[in-house]
Amino acid sequence: MAHLEEVSKLSEVHPKPPGLILQYGTAGFRTNAGRLDHIMFRMGLLATLRSKQTKAAIGVMVTASHNPEEDNGVKLIDPMGEMLTTSWEDYSTRLANAEQQQLLAVLEDIVEKEDIDKSQKALVFVGKDTRSSSLSLSQVVLDGVSSLGGCSKDYGLVTTPQLHYMVCCHNTQGRYGEATVEGYYIKLCRAFIELTKNTPNRTDDQKHLTVDGANGIGALKLREMEHHLKRELQISLFNEGHGKLNHQCGADFVKVQQKLPTGIKVQRGERCCSFDGDADRIVYYYTDSDDRFHLLDGDKIATLISTFLKELLMQAGLNLKIAVVQTAYANGSATLYLEDTMKVIVKCTKTGVKHLHHAAQEFDISVYFEANGHGTVLFSRAAEEKIKQLAEDVNTNDTRKRAAILLQHTINVTNQTVGDAVSDMLLIEAILALKGMTVQQWNTIYTDLPNRQLKVKVADRRVIDTRDAERRAVTPAGLQDAIDASVAKYRQARAFVRPSGTEDVVRVYAEAGTQESADSLVHEVSLAVFRLAGGVGDEPKPLH
Repeated sequence: MAHLEEVSKLSEVHPKPPGLILQYGTAGFRTNAGRLDHIMFRMGLLATLRSKQTKAAIGVMVTASHNPEEDNGVKLIDPMGEMLTTSWEDYSTRLANAEQQQLLAVLEDIVEKEDIDKSQKALVFVGKDTRSSSLSLSQVVLDGVSSLGGCSKDYGLVTTPQLHYMVCCHNTQGRYGEATVEGYYIKLCRAFIELTKNTPNRTDDQKHLTVDGANGIGALKLREMEHHLKRELQISLFNEGHGKLNHQCGADFVKVQQKLPTGIKVQRGERCCSFDGDADRIVYYYTDSDDRFHLLDGDKIATLISTFLKELLMQAGLNLKIAVVQTAYANGSATLYLEDTMKVIVKCTKTGVKHLHHAAQEFDISVYFEANGHGTVLFSRAAEEKIKQLAEDVNTNDTRKRAAILLQHTINVTNQTVGDAVSDMLLIEAILALKGMTVQQWNTIYTDLPNRQLKVKVADRRVIDTRDAERRAVTPAGLQDAIDASVAKYRQARAFVRPSGTEDVVRVYAEAGTQESADSLVHEVSLAVFRLAGGVGDEPKPLH
């Protein structure tokens, strides 16, 4: 390869720390920012090879999402704006962990295995979040791209979903939209305004939303976007960058702690939402007249959106298959409501948004969300075409035409490439407006079953193996029997265990008819994990 000498020379400027081993996971690479220099250089190299192989632009996003400020990370974006394909995740890990003297050999091996034409041009889009380390680390990515002769476009400060969007826009020659941040704002906001103009009686109170920006990139971009909304959505923005990123604020904090983020001023009953650090997750919440906190997480969001879409499909008279894709963490009440009341197909997949996205592609229309608030809606090309034909058919009656037009605007307000807090927020706000629904009414669609999650430290997480979308433990022997025996003691109960993807802990989830039962069940299952799967330290103690 003509550029290997340059790669070799520059890789010595970005050396791999001795003994450091990192794994490319669902969130790409993520660790303390000081350990990432060599990773960034090598991901620039890999993105260039991936671009040559696919003959398309590839994205590289420098972010650690909801992690603390001192961390950073990187993830690659494939041609249609989706997450990096699994086989290339393996190449990422190999390349990241190769010792200095092996680096060129690993690159050559990827070229040979993938039959890459070295003379093919390459284009890599690079974006970064607001962390202090992101500027220098994104420059290292750009160095990696240029050392292999690739071209790059530096988008600078963007949300993760915005970079996914840019990659898709470019590779579809603009069919998906214009590959600029301004183009993104115009497409989403225009669709939102078209949706909400069907609700002429909205008051300023109903148009008002309080947003916690997690002191991250989402806050910055929301400020840029505001004027496009033409006061059809009036945002009070808190945690917009003056405090520490993700510290006691943001979607992950609110979801885990079940309380208001620090630095936010809200009235009782006021509709609020939180983004995470790179704006690919969103959760809603409010406090009631007794100051009790109420969370509307990914399950509640998926239920609201799928209910709205199902109603529009029925009004339009379109026979399209709609599904909701969940993980085992989805609350049992949500699953029951979708299957029994809404008569919507529900599919369960392994944890990790890439698994949900992949499963969602099997249906005409699918809504997928993890409970943490990461998700979106996918429309198949065939579904989009049927909706378009109906909206443009002069012989369509008014009810069917209106529903088809609303579906078209819904498609345009949705970022189908990946979960997107900004896009999801606009869609949720439009649905609440169209349905004349308050956040409290939304929350009462169904009531969550009480639940609890715990972590159990083990010597080796690999002793746990699961099947049935992580809902059943295959190994170690006797563990699933113990879980089943505990679950049988409680009403409306369910429990499962799964190994962490990043550390030697086992995650335990339990739900039941009462909080006391859920807490007792999670303790019993944690004890079974500790005793049968090589627990480390003290045995789990009862929660009460």
